[in-house]
Amino acid sequence: MYGLRFETAAPPLRPDPNRVDVACFIGYVARRPGALPASVIDDLAAQRWLVRDTSAARGWVPGPWRTDSGEIEALLQVPVVVESWAAFDALFAWDARPVRADSSRRCSTYLGAAVRSFFGHGGRRAVIVRTGDPWPVLEAGGARAGARDNRLATLLAPESTAVDPTTWRGLGHLFGLPDVALVAMPDLADVCAADGETVDVAIEPPSSPEVFVECTDGGEHRVEEDVGLRDLAPPRCDEAGFYAWRNAIAAAGARFARHHREMQFVAALPLPRADVRSIAVSGTVWAQADFAAWLERAGILQAGVDDDPRGRPEAAFVQFGWPWVKTRHSSDLPSLLEPPDGLLTGLLARNALSRGTFRSVAGTPLPTVYGSEPVLSWSGVAESPSDRLAERACVVAPGADGWALRSDVSSSDVEPWRSGGVARLLGAILRAARRAGESALFEANGPALWSDVRRSLEQTLLAFWREGALGGASAEEAFTVRCDRSTMSQNDLDNGRVRAEIAVLPVSSVERITVVLELIGGGVALPAREVA
Repeated sequence: MYGLRFETAAPPLRPDPNRVDVACFIGYVARRPGALPASVIDDLAAQRWLVRDTSAARGWVPGPWRTDSGEIEALLQVPVVVESWAAFDALFAWDARPVRADSSRRCSTYLGAAVRSFFGHGGRRAVIVRTGDPWPVLEAGGARAGARDNRLATLLAPESTAVDPTTWRGLGHLFGLPDVALVAMPDLADVCAADGETVDVAIEPPSSPEVFVECTDGGEHRVEEDVGLRDLAPPRCDEAGFYAWRNAIAAAGARFARHHREMQFVAALPLPRADVRSIAVSGTVWAQADFAAWLERAGILQAGVDDDPRGRPEAAFVQFGWPWVKTRHSSDLPSLLEPPDGLLTGLLARNALSRGTFRSVAGTPLPTVYGSEPVLSWSGVAESPSDRLAERACVVAPGADGWALRSDVSSSDVEPWRSGGVARLLGAILRAARRAGESALFEANGPALWSDVRRSLEQTLLAFWREGALGGASAEEAFTVRCDRSTMSQNDLDNGRVRAEIAVLPVSSVERITVVLELIGGGVALPAREVA
């Protein structure tokens, strides 16, 4: 297209280090052809992935962390910050995933769909880590299972270390992204899925008035209709795929618990194949009939074993989304379905900006959603499979008020850590405490420093209490901070470590109240018990 087009460049803004709405998306998407924009070059130069050099053909040369300029030009395994959907669309060919290797038919990538939902539901800032090009939706039999381990290793990057940026790949980039609070890998379920399939699509002949027509030879005229991508089945996991996905989630959760305690991992539960079941003495459980019970038997939602005396259990760092949804924008995906992790991440980001990350997003209306797979029955009071699953996953379901997010929980079975808002609150407190401690990093270790650290932490927690994140009628009831000789051993003092201990009283949102009534003499008595 010829002509002159003016675009308003967004001013470079340094994000607030305490903001908890920045999301990182890690996955497979192609790069659009073209030179890198100046804003991307500046951002990569600030992170030392490249160095500006006016004498070079591209205007830059690789930095100390990468030696291959082609990989940097392709934005392969480097973190790229985008502030809008338009910025993402300009850099990445999110809509160019091949359906078959030898076909010109295309669909959207799951990473692209997740980023689109993130910005569409209120997200403001995202970091994209491109791990490679997407594979075809329909591959040769067994090819997906054969490539599964390599694709998972590219996403998880277990060899990455905090002290060596040259090893940062996939999830390992989080070592250099302290501003990130939410993390998603939208391709994870697709990586672990069984071979892609096609499905029959019912085609109704067009209605037309009855009129006389010319005689024919008796042959039937085929009704042609554009089925879009409805003939492509969504990715579904068999038993082996579910176990691979479970192990990947466990590995990621362990990384967050060990190295990234300020962040929250958001993942979509995979769709099960029809033949996935669990056989036991107590009976057979089919995944499509009672997904919550099957997930417990498979060890994905473990019960009563993740209580960690040291603090948050690994499961509290993970929030699952379910089911897969049909939205106004998902017509470019197989079976018109998108995993809910992008939508959920966008809701959490918007909630952090507008209301506070500690507040629950349960009950948020979803006007862009019009269907799901599977369609869940939601009562809010009955002990149905959907209601039980909502205790461990963030469930999207229809109701009298339309489609909405019905729960906001972590995957932990331990009651104090089950609330999604509480899990995110602890991450926000750790982030603020880290920033407060960085200012005293080079001070002399002694009573004066301990007093400064204690006052700084008290001011930080006081701000959380005033915003309503902590309970208690007074600040003394809401939190306590200790930083003195009693919190540190001699070994800590000899090695220059300062240890502070805080205790907080989080406010947990009540998403459901169960009232048990006793029927006495034909009337209803006072509540026998109420459980929130």
